[in-house]
Amino acid sequence: MEWFGDDAYWLSRLVFQRALAAVYLVAFLTAALQFRALIGERGMLPVPDFLRRVPAKESPSLFRLHYSDRFFALVAWTGCLLSAALVAGAADRLPLVVAMAWWAVLWVLYLSIVNVGQTWYGFGWETLLLEAGFLAVFLGNEHNQPPVLVLWLLRWLLFRVEFGAGLIKIRGDLCWRNLTCLYFHHETQPMPGPLSWYFHRLPRAAHRVEAAANHVVQLGVPVLLFAPQPVASVAAGLIVVTQLWLVLSGNFAWLNWLTIVLALSALDGSLVAGDRSLPGAPLWFEIVVIAVTALLLVLSYRPARNLLSKRQAMNRSYDSLHLVNTYGAFGTVGRVRLELVVEGTDEGTLKEGTVWREYEFKGKPGDVHRLPRQFAPYHLRLDWLMWFAALSPVYARSWFLPFVERLLEGDRDTLRLLHRNPFPDRPPAHVRARLYRYRFTTGRERRETGAWWHRTYVREFLAPTRLS
Repeated sequence: MEWFGDDAYWLSRLVFQRALAAVYLVAFLTAALQFRALIGERGMLPVPDFLRRVPAKESPSLFRLHYSDRFFALVAWTGCLLSAALVAGAADRLPLVVAMAWWAVLWVLYLSIVNVGQTWYGFGWETLLLEAGFLAVFLGNEHNQPPVLVLWLLRWLLFRVEFGAGLIKIRGDLCWRNLTCLYFHHETQPMPGPLSWYFHRLPRAAHRVEAAANHVVQLGVPVLLFAPQPVASVAAGLIVVTQLWLVLSGNFAWLNWLTIVLALSALDGSLVAGDRSLPGAPLWFEIVVIAVTALLLVLSYRPARNLLSKRQAMNRSYDSLHLVNTYGAFGTVGRVRLELVVEGTDEGTLKEGTVWREYEFKGKPGDVHRLPRQFAPYHLRLDWLMWFAALSPVYARSWFLPFVERLLEGDRDTLRLLHRNPFPDRPPAHVRARLYRYRFTTGRERRETGAWWHRTYVREFLAPTRLS
């Protein structure tokens, strides 16, 4: 079938696949380095307990066959190895069917992790990676032309990511409609970056331009992805630019980077690299791609209906394989930043003069003099959940007390997730958590004190607790 492939996108496919493999690499590395404390056999939310509670059809996973920390580590590090090889271009040196199997194995491995990750893996960029990774299986390699149907499915995915985020904002918080959300967002976002203080201190007029530009790029530009070239390439380029702005202003794991990767697939590579003649795809490949496209179009019904609904949901999967999902972010923007500060003491008897020492997290605000760091695309799962816990104890119900228990035990895997452990020699006798209001310092405060944050005590979150 002559219409099936398009040589003009050979470079776009190559860049997309290498970049997607790099995102996979970061995701598997994050899992390998953090899982023991979060979901391991002695983790805060152990996988074996989850597998006993939840039916297999609701969370299919390789770990249904067997779970041990050693096996999880094998899965995660195997994912790292396979991803790194794809970044180096291994799939283009293999027969088509082997390359497809390689991408499929990556998808199965990460699906197995996400489906047992529970609260720690409840982020939209997990399902976004799975959906993009599934489509990558059917993109082929240098042995065939890029299949047009899969390229259009990638644009449909990018459209839902951007348009869904735009709709959730315009339907949500009033500040998006009056262009004032950016007065607060850079300060109250889950994990500020090293430039967030400077973004927050931009003039309010600049913040209004930011908000207006966001509406244009998320509500208008995505429609142009389906226009003829070079219009579609211009639309994709605008999305890339706005995502890089978000990369500079905060830490959103691999969400922004993966959105950029999706936008790269819509670029017409022939504009910069010229056409390259590739052989047509074998008949069996064409049949498989057409069948998968038909399936995904049917499954797109509920996500499409969600976009049109007045009760639009954010970041929802409609099937346990996460094949076609809904996306969106920051329908509501907080005006006040609340942070949990976790403290411990080695004094067995508490009194008025008890000395408490703070645990420091890697990414979330703590020490007011410490400049926020850039971690994205690496995902600090505990730090993100601490932000949610400060918003409401409901978000911390399942994991916060196990976290405190492991601090009292001096659990090494848990302590590795932190920036500083104030009790290097022996665990504390008591641990408590207090809620503070944080705000960025003004320019004058910054010059006088050297602090990036100012904080005010709000209330006790968890009373002093010790092991039974």
